[in-house]
Formats: sequence, structure tokens, C-alpha cells
Amino acid sequence: MNMMDVSVIIPNYNGAQYINKCIESIYEQVKHKKNIIVVDNHSSDNSIAEINKTFSDITIVANDKNVGFAAAVNIGIMLCDTEYVILLNNDAFVRSDFIRPLYEMINSDKSIFSVSSKMLQYSNPSLIDDAGDHFTLMGWAYKAGDGDRSEQHNKEKVIFSSCAGAAIYRRNVFEEMGYFDEKFFAYLEDVDIGFRANLFGYRNVYCPQAEVLHIGSATSGSVKHSEFKVRISSRNNVYLIVKNLPLILLIIHFPLYLIGFIIKLCYFIRLGYGKPYLLGLLEGIKNIHSVRRVKFRLKNIRGYIRAEYLMCKATFYFFSNKMYRFLR
Repeated sequence: MNMMDVSVIIPNYNGAQYINKCIESIYEQVKHKKNIIVVDNHSSDNSIAEINKTFSDITIVANDKNVGFAAAVNIGIMLCDTEYVILLNNDAFVRSDFIRPLYEMINSDKSIFSVSSKMLQYSNPSLIDDAGDHFTLMGWAYKAGDGDRSEQHNKEKVIFSSCAGAAIYRRNVFEEMGYFDEKFFAYLEDVDIGFRANLFGYRNVYCPQAEVLHIGSATSGSVKHSEFKVRISSRNNVYLIVKNLPLILLIIHFPLYLIGFIIKLCYFIRLGYGKPYLLGLLEGIKNIHSVRRVKFRLKNIRGYIRAEYLMCKATFYFFSNKMYRFLR
């Protein structure tokens, strides 16, 4: 196998039952094993001991507290000296020949910031878990292809952002526009970095040839929603919008955002998570002043136009897909 010179960063928190299988799945595809970097967020389940039983030549960073996903991957990225870095969830298991298509795609065009893989549901690999992330004019982020059959997403395409659960990134762009926003802690930080890349004139693309099995919320034992996840996600949703859009676009989009948040609130009320969703929104609004906003630059106007186009496209696909499934 032609091994690519990339770094792989795997953030981990209490993932002892998955982490070795995750590392094993990608181990032979990485040229220099020390470039496999596990950043452990102070796990209490002997994750590090489990790793050391099998892998002695990879790099392990042991944090003294849980700093969250965003900070963990930033630590890993700043340790790298390779041109490209792959981020991989600890419950994601790559298939053979995973790195090569990602590497070839991102290496083909310097305007590409990230390449997202085809993430398949671990419990049913014929179904999509994530085929890239999108962001709508209603203020919602969603996973492209979630629940679709795998063959429906076999074409390369431009996406709004890559899912950081299994994607490759151009490392030097982080130095140009900033790293993952650690204020997010977890959830939507990958959409935020993808949003920022669009504004800076870069593209995010989807590569269907790179496949990975992802446990995530596809397995019966995992939780799709929790009070913590709903609250943090809704808070981060506010951060995401406020920090990336200039004032004029915030004003123009505000009516749609208001409608979108009301619809989402009704959705979570029906699921029994109305209170944490509302608390998250209020927390986000309260802390708006502390959000580090992306400075508007006229030279990046094409990036703003592209982001608007992608949001319009994502909104159309979201509602047309919902209508199709309703009528089917």
C-alpha cells in the first residue's frame, strides 16, 4: 500500500471500548506511526492503558482535564508538521484505502481547505451517517444524506463544511484563519471552521471514495439527544451565526433565523428537550459580546457570495428532501 505522509488526530474521552479498533483501522495507512496522535481528555476508563497494550509507537497526549473536542484537536494540529491532517472520531473505523482518495483530492487544488469522507452507519453500513455538513438560511446545520442509501451519494461535490469526525484538512490554512473555536467546546465547531473557510475563499468538498463506519447515533446504545448536547448545540448555533456574518447579513437573515429557532424549539419541546434548547439559546445570546467575530474584508466578498449560495442550496435541499420523504 502506498502510504501517505499525513497526520491523524484522534480526540478521545472514555472511549476505551472503541479506541484500539479505531487506531487499528488506520494504522497501516499512515507512513510514520508517530503521526497518529491520540489526544485524551482525562478519560477515567483506562483508555490510555488500553492503547499502550497494543500501540507503542504512536503519540499520546494526556490532558489533565476534559478540554472538549475543539481544544483537543487544536492541540493535535499544533503538534503536526505534515501538510495535511486527518481528524477521526474514536468511534469511527476507516475502510481500506481511506487516506489515498482524501489525500489526492485535497492535494489536487490549493483552494480546497477540507475533504469530508463518506460516513456510513456502523449498525447498517448500507446507509449514510454523514456525507458532508450543510447550513441553511434558517440557521440550522444538518448532515447531508443522513439515512439515505450509500449509493445515493457516490458523486464528489462541494459542501458547506466537512464533518470533523472523519475528514482531512490543509494545515497551513488554520494558521491563516485560526483554529477550531474552543469556546464551542463541542458540537458545530466543524461547521464553524467550514463557514470560516468559505469566507476566506476556500472550498470544502465531499469524497465518496473514502469510507468510514461510524457508531455515533446509529447504534442503539448511543444517545442522539441529551440535555447537555441540546443545550450546547443551541448555544453554539448562536455563536456560529453571530461570529461569521457581518451585521448587514445578520439583519437580512434575522426573520428567517427567528422562524427557524421557533421551529426548532417546537421540535425539541415535542421530544422533551424544550428547556435545554431554550437555555442554550439564552446562554448564546448572553455571551454574544465575548464571541470573536470574523472580520469582514472586502477582498473576501466572493467567499461571502459563495457561502450565501451554499446556504440557499442547502435550504432548498433540506425542505425538498423532507417533502419527498413525507410524500413517499
